[in-house]
Amino acid sequence: MHNDRSPRVLIVEDETMISMLIEDMVCDLGGHVVGPAAKFEQAMILALQADFDLAVLDVNVDGLVVYPIADVLRYRGIPFIFVTGYDSSVVPQRYQHNCVLSKPFSHQTFSDALREVFANSSGAPAAC
Repeated sequence: MHNDRSPRVLIVEDETMISMLIEDMVCDLGGHVVGPAAKFEQAMILALQADFDLAVLDVNVDGLVVYPIADVLRYRGIPFIFVTGYDSSVVPQRYQHNCVLSKPFSHQTFSDALREVFANSSGAPAAC
């Protein structure tokens, strides 16, 4: 993740320990954390207004699915990665080409996914 500035990564995750692990991974990779958002409403406000380069979205945040947030990000042209403790089949068809990481995931898997998404951010969504 090399750029003129550190990539800014929005984290949407309601489980504190997982959020902290993702934050650490983002920082280890030279990124800057935006958020994190543990509530849907907070995440939506950040998705609509904040300045960031990529988002990491837990599929289920505090009992609500994040697909409306993903819709906003898609409209804004901001790439994102889904993370989920569920099977990747829970992701709707319109997002089947986006990267979906199954929890738990390793630092290397996360790093590879971020690099892949950034490499493809100018084109179609990246699957990983």
